[in-house]
Amino acid sequence: MSVRNSVPLVEVAEVFNGKTPSKSEQRSRGHPVLKIKDVSDLGEFRGTFDSFIDPELADAYANKQLREGDTLILNAAHNANYVASKTFRVQRPTVGAFATGEWLVLRPVESRLDPGFMFHWVNSPDTRRAIRDMVKGIHLYPKDVARLRISLPPLPEQRRIAEILDKADALRTKRRAALAQLDTLIQSIFLDLFGDPATNPKRWPKRAFGEVCETRLGKMLDQKQQTGKHRRPYLRNANVQWFRFDITSLFEMDFDDDDRRIFRLQSGDLLICEGGEPGRAAVWRGELEECYFQKALHRARPNPNLALAEYLAWLLWFLNQAGMLSGVTSATIAHLTGEKLAVLPTMLPPLSLQQEFANRVTSIENVEASFQTSLHRLDGMFASLQHCAFRGDL
Repeated sequence: MSVRNSVPLVEVAEVFNGKTPSKSEQRSRGHPVLKIKDVSDLGEFRGTFDSFIDPELADAYANKQLREGDTLILNAAHNANYVASKTFRVQRPTVGAFATGEWLVLRPVESRLDPGFMFHWVNSPDTRRAIRDMVKGIHLYPKDVARLRISLPPLPEQRRIAEILDKADALRTKRRAALAQLDTLIQSIFLDLFGDPATNPKRWPKRAFGEVCETRLGKMLDQKQQTGKHRRPYLRNANVQWFRFDITSLFEMDFDDDDRRIFRLQSGDLLICEGGEPGRAAVWRGELEECYFQKALHRARPNPNLALAEYLAWLLWFLNQAGMLSGVTSATIAHLTGEKLAVLPTMLPPLSLQQEFANRVTSIENVEASFQTSLHRLDGMFASLQHCAFRGDL
């Protein structure tokens, strides 16, 4: 390990918050404002701005205008777990945009700190952990981040390390882009075979969802009735994502003999979120030998003479994107109740066409699984490179 100078970040970078324009200062056009939502969770600019201010206001706070090489960190959120979860490296076309107050800005003194080196240091596991530990309530403060110590090799060495990490990160970016393209490919196949469900241009017949599937909600959790004698894992809303299940964190509750007969999942069941993001759905493929489901979820078992679960899951996705499930609300919280789901108009192309779609989805998902494995390897390689880089061993 090489010996390096370690200095407080504030000696080699400015650390400050952006500024959120008031409602009266916001415009429909003018100088662009970079909001948190304009950047994906992977730290990529989404491509467009939807908030602007007058150029005169931007000039009055010129220091808040982003410069190439700035690194941004999300500094405030309604959920403490989300604070510091998102970072962004300022590049074109975001250079010059106005940063809102939810961004903490790191601006390197380039005579001492290379912008790329700083960005990768901020995103290294050790630094991210240190920053997370500085979150107070739902805020991350500049004065705390400024106290972080950064080990500084000479500038040429910083640039060399940043270049290596940039190249490795570019491989991960390309793999993620390829995965996104596969999702787009499935959407294109759906539209080609069936048309847009929002308008049904191919005039497929429709029936109520309750006539197409046998549906029911899961078991309600009642803490007073828990004995611990029949504990079994179950799915809740958070476990059901679009077209997949996150079973890394499953809860358990009692399911007696009758419950196990009623609520046990079978391969081919379609699980649909009742709240949260109503309509979000995935097809159960026996990811666990024995698993059940909570009341926050609908289980749908399609009539095999009418529909396939794989087709219905994507149909719900298109209806969700078209905003045709968002109107199913109770008070101010969105819900897809059993009654609403039962009467949902359901477009029914021929089964042979649905099967063709399902076969093509399976082929694409196999490729996707291969890409995911590759991405996990690249992530591991990148983490190892970061570890070596900031220990002085790269």
